[in-house]
Amino acid sequence: MTISSRPAPLVHPIREAPAVGDVAYLASLKKVTQFYIVTAFLALFIGVLIGPLQALNYGGINVYEWPVIRNLLGSYYQGLSLHGVLNALVFTQFFISGWMLYLPVRDLGMRINLRFAWFTYALMTLGLLLAAVPLLTNGATLLYTFYPPMQGDALFYIGAALMVGSSLLVVGQVVHTWLRWKRANPGKVTPLVAFMSVATWMMWALAALGIVVEVVALLIPWSLGLVGGVDPLVSKTLFWWTGHAIVYFWVLPAYISWYAFLPRQAGGRLASEPLTRLVFVMFLLSSVPVGLHHQYADPNIPNLWKNIHMFLTFLIAVPSLLTAFSVGAALEDAARARGGRGLFGWVAQLPWGNAVFSAQVLAMVSFIAGGAGGVVNASSSFSGVVHNTTWIPGHFHITVGTATTLTFMGVSLWLIPHLTGKRLPSLRLASWSVWTWFFGMMVFALGMHWQGLYGVPRRSQVSAAAVDAFGNLPLALPTLLTAVSGVILLVSAVLYFSVLFRMLLSPRVDDGEQAAPLPYSEAISPAGESLATASPLVRATEPLLALWAAALVLVVLMYGPVMARLFAEMQLVPGWRLY
Repeated sequence: MTISSRPAPLVHPIREAPAVGDVAYLASLKKVTQFYIVTAFLALFIGVLIGPLQALNYGGINVYEWPVIRNLLGSYYQGLSLHGVLNALVFTQFFISGWMLYLPVRDLGMRINLRFAWFTYALMTLGLLLAAVPLLTNGATLLYTFYPPMQGDALFYIGAALMVGSSLLVVGQVVHTWLRWKRANPGKVTPLVAFMSVATWMMWALAALGIVVEVVALLIPWSLGLVGGVDPLVSKTLFWWTGHAIVYFWVLPAYISWYAFLPRQAGGRLASEPLTRLVFVMFLLSSVPVGLHHQYADPNIPNLWKNIHMFLTFLIAVPSLLTAFSVGAALEDAARARGGRGLFGWVAQLPWGNAVFSAQVLAMVSFIAGGAGGVVNASSSFSGVVHNTTWIPGHFHITVGTATTLTFMGVSLWLIPHLTGKRLPSLRLASWSVWTWFFGMMVFALGMHWQGLYGVPRRSQVSAAAVDAFGNLPLALPTLLTAVSGVILLVSAVLYFSVLFRMLLSPRVDDGEQAAPLPYSEAISPAGESLATASPLVRATEPLLALWAAALVLVVLMYGPVMARLFAEMQLVPGWRLY
């Protein structure tokens, strides 16, 4: 039985961001956020322009031999390194640092030290510039994972360390602001957006420890010649301590928008604030101790620990399924309020022509497929079939490449007007860019997953391979799909960035607070404001510091014995360079 109409509105008022009386302070807070966001999209712009070259490569077209491309990029692998680092590391970190600094500060109504915020942005940008020099000069063609013993210039590792370290400074500022709010508001429930932001930053503080130790303690001294070698397995394990958990650092900021803002943008209500808090606590506890499922084939790591990590990886599907239920309920609530009827007929009533809405919902659709593929990747039985094949980048592009990136693209269409008072120049072009990005990514994912099932290797310049390299495998259709997807995505990027740059370069015409306020959603089941009257679930999830400590203990238990054995049996090898 379906609901024919939405019930009478609830009495709970829709939350509004606490007013900021200091106009100069608010302007500076918005300005530093804007700098983070714009820097992120400049990185995405460059990375996206390189992306079609990768798609054409897997379509059998070797564009790296074209004179123009050959003069810009030293090799396919330099292009792949730039594409991965700029899109997966730089774009996400800058956007998230701005997004999840601004949101909790506004949600809590607290003032922060803006000089420190600007210093953090400057330090992160310095790290980016230092890492960019060897990347652009072919001195750090190490791909996204920068596995040793491949060795890059020390500047790359130092720049990467500064970037990650800067994000931890944002963690400190947000958590400190939240603790100040808790002291000033004893017995109060943390507002939802701030709660989600703080939980995500706490998770990232644990996740980042692996790559921080790898880069600072191992790779920088090694690249500077202070030590004679490095243990590849120790470095790889530390990388995947962070490397898988970073996926949730990318997607949870998108979840914040899906839960807190998307229901209102669709015309509906969030289903349950207590359930939302539970989801983020589950991610805090379970996101980090899962990295060993990337290392099933690696020696000197006992199978027991690999299987435990596999089990914990499967547990992450639970908060994802809760999210699918909760956000789906919010969308149905919106559609039925618009007159939607029937078991599935209500879907047509959603505002699909609104790029802010459609970007995020299409991102969620892609994440359903990405989640299913993730279960395959995490399985010890199936991982050996798909690992190191094109299946993996196919999966990667419908998680971070679509679920995260497309959400951030949609968010930017209202966030930049909110921050700057400028208007979106063309909703039609924005909508076209969103739909073509989704369609292009789905075609790319289909082609790459398909090729991966035939064993086509990832991270390979297959377009330069011998014609009979893959024998008589029926690859004509999947390679065609992959090549076509690169063209579609290039068109989408041109459409989106034309809208974005026109908006950024246009004059200010509105008061962003009035024309594009933070779009908080009403909750069908709110958490309330007082812990004394809150539900048991709200009270259980409120002590984030204690839960953070529990998550740290779990990480130590899951990684401590493994890392102790690896460090005790380290075998140092010298570095080598291909480029």
